[in-house]
Amino acid sequence: MPLTYALYPGCAAKGATPELYQSTMAIIGRLGITVRELTASSCCGAGVVGEAEPDVALALNARTFAQAEQLGLDVMTICGTCQGVMGAANKRLKADRGLLERINRLLERDGPVYRGTIQVKHLLWIVVREVGLHRLGQEVRVPLNDLRIAPFYGCYILRPSWDLGFDDPENPTSLEKVIRAVKGEPVAYAGRTKCCGFPIILEQEAMAVAMAGNNMQDAKDRGADCMVTPCPLCHMSLDIYQDRAGQAVNTQLNLPILHLPQLLGLAMGIPAKDLGVSRHLVPLDAITRVTEPLRLHRQTSQGAATHESH
Repeated sequence: MPLTYALYPGCAAKGATPELYQSTMAIIGRLGITVRELTASSCCGAGVVGEAEPDVALALNARTFAQAEQLGLDVMTICGTCQGVMGAANKRLKADRGLLERINRLLERDGPVYRGTIQVKHLLWIVVREVGLHRLGQEVRVPLNDLRIAPFYGCYILRPSWDLGFDDPENPTSLEKVIRAVKGEPVAYAGRTKCCGFPIILEQEAMAVAMAGNNMQDAKDRGADCMVTPCPLCHMSLDIYQDRAGQAVNTQLNLPILHLPQLLGLAMGIPAKDLGVSRHLVPLDAITRVTEPLRLHRQTSQGAATHESH
């Protein structure tokens, strides 16, 4: 049976990083995942709304949860920041009945209320726990044996751990498990659990890009060919601002940054163009030079075998 979720793409995957949405839709069917997209949902607030108007932030997320609840489905996110914000909101609403009732009074004016029955699950969580690493391995068509891949978790998908309980925020392993499942080699480095700098980039750009630069330099010093992240906001810090980040640490980084579903898609043999890699500011040429010849060779070999069988 397929795994079915209410897809919450978030803002970035429909705006600044549409390749994340594109690559997600390209891979989920191969993993036995089907989705019903929550097209009427709103922004999670990304932590910012919650600082100014806590009840408004909770109401925005409860409204999304109520939409998924009407479908009888858990929410699937593809953004680490959305996962952290929504996961925290969901835990608060479930734990405090009075709070839930207060927020529902805001919702009942123009839509369904939230009864507190759904979970919020990032694609990374779903791949590791519900699809399973064995199933993922079975879908690999282009083993990434020649790539050393640095995992970059970002803050929100791991913290606060008492909300999520999915991975150890100090020593997570889920991205490393996925990298091994697609036959890549995970790179161990201290920056993998540090902040990308995105939350402060508009206020303190020099500090933010230096944080990103130090994390990427750390990964490169340990032999990384590329980096993978489950968060589009981290992706923007690491890709869009990479030139300035390199200047901050006095080096030319040239480190390709992959979204999680792009990494999976390349290993599944999906053409790079179908995963939206051309949108990246840091070219993925060094990666596709490894994956595309293998993909085409396998495709040719399969075609020849089919022809011979006839």
